[in-house]
Amino acid sequence: MICGNPWPRLVKSCVVKNDVVACRYIVSGRVQGVGYRMFVQDEAGKLGLRGYVRNRRSGDVEVLAIGKPEKLAELRTELHRGPLMSRVDNVEEQSTAVESQYANDFVIEATE
Repeated sequence: MICGNPWPRLVKSCVVKNDVVACRYIVSGRVQGVGYRMFVQDEAGKLGLRGYVRNRRSGDVEVLAIGKPEKLAELRTELHRGPLMSRVDNVEEQSTAVESQYANDFVIEATE
């Protein structure tokens, strides 16, 4: 785990700004056409995260999440679980910059 690690000394590869971390997740498996984006938006909202979720033309789903490291760790667990009809094969985690355009909400974006 990289970005969702609640121990700051181990979060070196993530971009941290005012104790807020930004991480990008690429989720692969059967994650399109099964309500995965709505599931992620709902879970992110419960955790108080900001960012977006969107389908990718490759068949994967991309998630940008901004929030406290411990909340990102919880989101990562939920990304692995997914909604009932999904099958998550892999969740790849990457550090990224905090994008101010997503400072207030977690939204479903158009396909990349």
